[in-house]
Amino acid sequence: MDRFIIRGGRPLHGEIVIGGAKNAGLKLMVAGLLTSERLVLSNVPRIADIATMRDLLCQHGIAVEDVRGDGSTLAVGGEITSTEAPYDIVSKMRASILVLGPLLARCREARVSLPGGCAIGTRPVDMHLKGLETLGAEIRLENGYINARAPDGLKGERIVLPFASVGATENLLMAACLAKGRTEIINAAREPEIGDLVECLNRMGARISGIGTGTLIIDGVEAMHGAEHAIMPDRIECGTYACAAAITGGDVRLIGGRVDHLGAVVRALEEAGVEVAQEEGAMRVRRTGALRGIDIMTEPYPGFPTDMQAQFMALLSVAEGASMITETIFENRFMHVPELVRMGARINVHGSSAIIRGVHALSGAPVMATDLRASFSLILAGLAARGETILSRVYHLDRGYEAVERKLAACGADIRRVND
Repeated sequence: MDRFIIRGGRPLHGEIVIGGAKNAGLKLMVAGLLTSERLVLSNVPRIADIATMRDLLCQHGIAVEDVRGDGSTLAVGGEITSTEAPYDIVSKMRASILVLGPLLARCREARVSLPGGCAIGTRPVDMHLKGLETLGAEIRLENGYINARAPDGLKGERIVLPFASVGATENLLMAACLAKGRTEIINAAREPEIGDLVECLNRMGARISGIGTGTLIIDGVEAMHGAEHAIMPDRIECGTYACAAAITGGDVRLIGGRVDHLGAVVRALEEAGVEVAQEEGAMRVRRTGALRGIDIMTEPYPGFPTDMQAQFMALLSVAEGASMITETIFENRFMHVPELVRMGARINVHGSSAIIRGVHALSGAPVMATDLRASFSLILAGLAARGETILSRVYHLDRGYEAVERKLAACGADIRRVND
């Protein structure tokens, strides 16, 4: 099993290329289910979750072609031969639930495994199912599967989401593209990745308005066609490497990074004493003074993203004064705290809040990753720590970050991957 060995204390200097967004690429691959023609996606991140989605689409009979031979451009398309998404694939990645809406819209039936819980908390699919029922689907839950039918096709309706769920917004958005009539999704999530999906769907012939707002209006079309689309840069990867520059006291240009995509993350970095600037084609992050403690609350976009919470906890562990992070999205997303404490961090958890009292320096230690974002928080701690940190279970990291050790080493980090 792979591990990372990190020797900290080296400021990062140089450039890091930000890859395509994991949270956009997965959904854009699923959009290929809406047409038999080729959807060509470029700037595809070469990560484990993309490989899992490729396996799922192939299970449905869809061809996924590696156009350039390096995984950076994929062509998705073909006739659907199976409408079942089996448990053995869905259990690997919760984003698999998003095939439900497109399969139902195009084939009028789908059988998709319930995804169950995950390490960072339950993520119920109730809003997905209720929304599809509003569009006319008949849904039964049997033996751990969602069995959905729409014998007469889906019909546009007004859907009010009780919470701005990203997954429910995306599932219902794709389903509504082929529904009869107009669908309105009220309280839709506004993440930039949803905007990226809307742009791609419109290129495929969909008729969607309201991009970037809490109300999406979809006028259904009879059929969609192929298109070409470049996946947006990964704002979470960008924010993560921004934290790496900040925690090491470095100066890094993040190629492809966009300040406007990061919003609350940039504001939090600046409040903590980090300089952030948009340059042509890149976001520059540097720190020359001490880090300052700040308070953060995770919220739906445009608020502070839960996917950046663990990284900021590592950063604030070495900031002057006290900080507080309140997690409002997932109930179990503080599992990295005991590992950071092993490295000398002073963190106390009280319900959904964590109080962090900054220390002068962390100490290297053997630690274990618990989920995707927590994995990188421990890398960040290792980059800043005195001595050697050994991070195990890095397969979590490989789900969503590409070539981590190479990107960091190119900026001066002492990090290597070893296999026992």
